[in-house]
Amino acid sequence: MLIIFLGVISQWLAWRFRLPAIVLMSIAGLIVGPFLGIIEPEESFGELFKPFISLAVAIILFEGSLNLNFREIRGFNKPVLRIVTLGAFIAWICGSLAAHYIAGLSWAVAFVIGGLFIVTGPTVILPLLRQAKLKPRPAAILKWEGIVVDPFGALLALFAFQFVLFAVGDVTAGAFGMFFLASLFAVALGAGVGWLLGRMIEKGQVPEFLKAPLVFGVVLLTFVLSDIVMHETGLLAVTAMGMVMANMHIASINDMRHFKENISVLLISSIFVMLTASLSLDVLIEIFNWRIIAFVLATLFLVRPLSIWLSTIGTDLSLQERTLIGWIAPRGIVALTVSGYFAGVLLDAGFQDAELLTALTFALVFSTVVAHGFTIGWLGRKLGLSSGDQPGILIVGTGGFVLKFAEALAENNKNVLIMDPSWGRLQAARLAGLNTFTGEILSEHTQYELELTSYDTMIMASELDSYNALVINNFVPDFGRENMYKTSIHQGNPDDLNATLKGRTLFGNEWNIHELNRKAEEGYTIRKTQLTEQYTFEDYKQKWSADTILLFIEREQGRIDFFTSGSFQEPKTGDTIVSFTSPVRQTDRTQERLENKRAKNGASPPKE
Repeated sequence: MLIIFLGVISQWLAWRFRLPAIVLMSIAGLIVGPFLGIIEPEESFGELFKPFISLAVAIILFEGSLNLNFREIRGFNKPVLRIVTLGAFIAWICGSLAAHYIAGLSWAVAFVIGGLFIVTGPTVILPLLRQAKLKPRPAAILKWEGIVVDPFGALLALFAFQFVLFAVGDVTAGAFGMFFLASLFAVALGAGVGWLLGRMIEKGQVPEFLKAPLVFGVVLLTFVLSDIVMHETGLLAVTAMGMVMANMHIASINDMRHFKENISVLLISSIFVMLTASLSLDVLIEIFNWRIIAFVLATLFLVRPLSIWLSTIGTDLSLQERTLIGWIAPRGIVALTVSGYFAGVLLDAGFQDAELLTALTFALVFSTVVAHGFTIGWLGRKLGLSSGDQPGILIVGTGGFVLKFAEALAENNKNVLIMDPSWGRLQAARLAGLNTFTGEILSEHTQYELELTSYDTMIMASELDSYNALVINNFVPDFGRENMYKTSIHQGNPDDLNATLKGRTLFGNEWNIHELNRKAEEGYTIRKTQLTEQYTFEDYKQKWSADTILLFIEREQGRIDFFTSGSFQEPKTGDTIVSFTSPVRQTDRTQERLENKRAKNGASPPKE
C-alpha cells in the first residue's frame, strides 16, 4: 500500500509543481527505505521481488513500443537509425573504456557494464518528455532511442558476458552461437505473436471488453516464453511485438494504448519506489567513492555527447538538436534491475570487482535522472526546441465569433490556432493574420501533421454538439478534462449527453455557437476592462448589462481563466475582464468617456 501510495503521490506532486517525477519517486523510496527503515521491499516480497520487477519492465517496454509508429519518424529516420546502431556501439566502447580506466573495473566487468549503460528506456524518458513538452522531432528521436535501445542494452551486456566466458574457456563456441539464435527467436516470437493478435483484433475475433486484458496477458506470456529460452531476451520479444502492432494501424489501438499507459504509470511509480527503498546504506555510502563519481561525470560529459555527435555526422540534425540529444540520456529501471542480475553472475564467475556494480549503477541512474530531469525543459527552451513556457490554445470551428475571440486571445500574446476541415471557412481568419490549419482533428494524418504538443488547451466551437463531445472524449487523455472546453449545447437537452462526454461549457449555458455568431453579425465587439482599487468588480457588475457576454479574465501575471458554466473565479484588482459587448453598449461607453473628458476640462455637457 505504501509503495503504491508514495509512487502515485510523487507523480501528482511532480505534476502540481512541475518537477521531474522520477526524482521525487527516488527520493520517496530512499526516505522510507534505507533512511527510515519503514519498508524493505526485497525482504517483504521475497522470491517474487525480481520476477515482479521483470514483468513490470516488460509491460512498460511494450506500452512504449506501441507508440513506435514508423510514420512518426518519416523524414528523419536516418538519424534515428544511426543513433540506435552506431551511436549505441560507440557508447558501449567508450563506456567500457571509462569503466576500466576511471572506475577501475576489470576488462571483463567493464565491457558487460558498458553494454548495459547504453540504455535510457521508456520508464525514464517518457515522463521527462511529457514534462518538457519538446518539439515533435527531438522528442520522437529521444523516445525511439529510449525504447529501441532498452532491450539492446540488456542483450549487449549478455553478449559481452557470454563473450567473456567464451574467452576464458567457460563456454563453448556452440553455446556462444546459441545466444544469437535465442535473440532471433525472441524477435520472431514477438513479431509473430503481435501480428497474429493484431489480425484477430482487426477481424473482430476479440470482443471489445477483452481487447486490453487479452493483450496484457499475451505480453506477459510472450516475455516469459522468450526469457525461458535465454535470460533477458524477453525484453526484445515484447519490443518487437509492440512495434508490429503499432504499425498495423489497428482501429482500436488507442484504447489499448491508454489502458497500457495507465498501467505503466502505476508500475513505474511503484517500481522506482521499490528499487530505491531496497538499497542499503552501505551501497549509498559506496556511491561517494571518487572513482564512481569520476565515472558518472565522464559518462555525462564525454561518453554520451561523443556517441551522439559522431553517430549523427552527415545527418540533417541541427546543432541545437544534436546538443540536446547529446545531453539527455537518463538511465532507469532496466539498468538497475539487469545490473543486479549481472552483479550476481559475475561474482559467481569469479570477478570480485563486480561488487561495485550496484553502487555504480545507482549512482549513474540517480545522477542522470536528477541532472536531466531538471535541465531538459530549460535546455529545450534555450535551444529553441521547446513548444514554449505557455503552450497555446487550439480552437476547432469557425465563424464570426470564433474570429473575434481568437483575435482577443492573440492580442494577449497567446499562441492561437484555428482549425477546420474547410479551407474556405478559414479564409477570414487567414486574412486577419491568425494561425490556421486545414484538416480533420480526428484524422490520424492530422495528428502526425499538426504539432499538438504546442497546445495545452482545446476549445470545441463547431456547430455540431455531438461532434464536439466526440472530439472531447477522444482527446481527454492528451489534454486533460480541465483543459477541454466547448460552447453550450444548442440541440436538445444538455443532460442527454453523458457527463463523461462533456467538456467545460464556456460563457454560460445560454450562449451556444449559433447565438454567439449571431451576436457577432449584429456588431458585437470585444471589450477589455481593467479592475483597479477605484473601479472594482462590484462596480463592474453594477454596469454589467444583460447583453454582455463575459469571455475570460486575464490575470495580472498573464494567465487566462475562461468564464465557464458552473464555475466562476472572481477577478481581482489588476485583472482585466474581456467581454463580448453589444454595439449600443460600446457607443454608451464611448459617450461616457467623452463626457468624463469634458468634465475634467471644465466644459459644459453637450445639449440634447
